[in-house]
Amino acid sequence: MATSEPKVARVNGIELGYQVEGKGDPLILLHGGFGSVEMFGPNVDLLAAGRQVIGVDLQSHGRSPATDRPMRFETMADDIAALIRSLGFERASIMGFSLGGGVGLRTGIQHPDVVERLVLVSTPFKRQGWYPEMTAGMDAMGPETAEFLMQTPMYEAYKRIAPRVEDWPVLVRQVTEVIKIDYDWSAEIPGLSMPVMLVIGDADGVPPSHAVEFFGLLGGGKRDAGWDGSGMTQHRLAILAGVTHYDINLVPALSAAVIPFLDGA
Repeated sequence: MATSEPKVARVNGIELGYQVEGKGDPLILLHGGFGSVEMFGPNVDLLAAGRQVIGVDLQSHGRSPATDRPMRFETMADDIAALIRSLGFERASIMGFSLGGGVGLRTGIQHPDVVERLVLVSTPFKRQGWYPEMTAGMDAMGPETAEFLMQTPMYEAYKRIAPRVEDWPVLVRQVTEVIKIDYDWSAEIPGLSMPVMLVIGDADGVPPSHAVEFFGLLGGGKRDAGWDGSGMTQHRLAILAGVTHYDINLVPALSAAVIPFLDGA
C-alpha cells in the first residue's frame, strides 16, 4: 500500500490512528485482531483507486496508543461513528474484516445514520457462527499468548508502527478478552437499513452455511430474482473460491468482489 502520513483522532477519550489513501467517497477500513490497516495488503490501493480509504487502527492496535479501557465491539463501534463525524462526513461506507467486521456490524446496528454501505468480511453474526475449532482456539488464548505471538508477522508489523512497542501485552490481553465474549446479534440483523455485503472464503473460519443464514436474516436468498432482477434485495453475498480466513484480507479477489457493491451496483 502507499504510505500516507499517519493521523490521530481523539474520540470517546481515546486516540485512534488512521491513514487516508485516495480521493472520493469515504470508505472506513477496519482490520482484524492484532492487526492494522496494513493487514489488507494490496487491497488498500485497489480500493483507493476509486474512493477515499480511511484505514483505522482499532483500540490499542497498530498506531492507536494502548488504552486501559476494556475492549468491546459496542464501544469500538461508538469510536468509529465518532470518527466519521469528527472527519466531517455525514455518512461513510464501512468495510471490516473479522474483529473489524464485528465492529463494523455493531456500527451499522448502533449508528445507522452514519453508515452508507457495509461490507463484512469473514464476520459471523454470533460467536457460535465460527467453526468449533475456531472458538476453541479463541478460548485457549490468554495474556500468556503475548509471548508466543511475538514470533509472528503480526508482532513484527506492530513493532514497526506502534507508539509504544512495550504495550503489546496490553493489546493481546484486550483482544483475548473480547473474542471470548458470547454474543448473538441475530435479532438486530433484519433491522439494518443500509445495503450490506457479506464476503467469506469457501475455506474460511466461518462455514458457508452461516454466511447463507446471515444473508437470509437480511432478507436475501429467499426467491428467484426474475429475469429483470426485480426480486433481488439491496444486499449481496460473495463466497470466494480457494480462500481461507488467513488470506482473504490479502487476495485481490476481495476488492474485485466489493468494488461494484461500493460503487452502487
